[in-house]
Amino acid sequence: MDVAGQVELHFHGDTVAAGNHHNLSAVRVEGEHLWLAGDETATLERLTLDSPTAPTRGDDQRTFALADLVDLPGPPEEEADLEGLARSGDWLWTIGSHSLVRKRIKPHHSDAKAYKRLAKVRFEPNRFVIARLAVQPGEDRRPELVRAAADGRRSAIVGAPGTENLADLIRGDEHLGAFLAIPSKDNGLDVEGLAVHGESVYVGLRGPVLRGWAVVLQVLPQEDPDDAGRLVLGAFPGGERYRKHLLDLDGLGVRDLCPDGDDLLVLAGPSMALSGPVRVYRWHGAAVAETSRVVRGAELTRELDLTHGEGEDHAEGIALLHPSASHRLLVVYDSPAPARRPTEHSVLADRVAIQPFVARNGTPVSQRVTTESVP
Repeated sequence: MDVAGQVELHFHGDTVAAGNHHNLSAVRVEGEHLWLAGDETATLERLTLDSPTAPTRGDDQRTFALADLVDLPGPPEEEADLEGLARSGDWLWTIGSHSLVRKRIKPHHSDAKAYKRLAKVRFEPNRFVIARLAVQPGEDRRPELVRAAADGRRSAIVGAPGTENLADLIRGDEHLGAFLAIPSKDNGLDVEGLAVHGESVYVGLRGPVLRGWAVVLQVLPQEDPDDAGRLVLGAFPGGERYRKHLLDLDGLGVRDLCPDGDDLLVLAGPSMALSGPVRVYRWHGAAVAETSRVVRGAELTRELDLTHGEGEDHAEGIALLHPSASHRLLVVYDSPAPARRPTEHSVLADRVAIQPFVARNGTPVSQRVTTESVP
């Protein structure tokens, strides 16, 4: 892994108090601004970078509570376990893990307590949402998230109270349906990647991994004609309401997705609660697939291997910096090692070199702005 440098990300307030800066799960870059999400709250963070091409520092944190932007299905203070971010047009998208949670055993628990905790499985409704959030310039000209934009756009979600969510949609699926009753860390349903290209939303699953094959779902969220604050999952031209792509990631699950031209960069890592190899693959031509695909062979290339630790330094989010950056890939980590925590209020992300997207005519598109990028 060719690490050009690190970016010290600075946080404050409730984000630090909750430890959310040590549990970063998603990242997107918008020019000199950085959008981040963690899996301990139901908030999104915006930082400002000191450079759009070779940043070393992110600061000026602004926090946006998801409950201030959309009507969540659960209590506003309940965590949403946000696991993916996507930036497209005038919108920032985010997604919850859509997972059940089994209580964990802690070192001080007795045997009896350990058995009791492992028998408890929780359903938290805020985890089962896909949110499309309106972005507009604030008074300081920096992008901010709003419930209702000045031009009439409304933030909205799939999975609003009393409506169908993504898990409902796939409940009868022959491959995935049986995993919906299984907690995420037991190889149950566990969303950890999100990308948007055109009208399609791509959802990467950390689990289940099906006999070594990872799963990416493709859906078409559309505005509910009866409520602008809600989205419904529409249908593709052939009538199917979702596409199911199977990816040969050498037995790994999806940890994040990131568009690069018509390709998708796939951050892959172990499923369940395991530590192990973390890699970035390129799914060539992902955005031009017009049907469900079994993605293997030349359609997938292994671009690079990322560092990882045992129980720490888990790469959870990737984003592309400005196209002119020499080291374009930004990587953020969950459970950062002590060396990645220079102060109580900051963590280090990595800037890594990756090959640029190449168009079908063979021309490198180093200056192309991807679908998700905003100048």
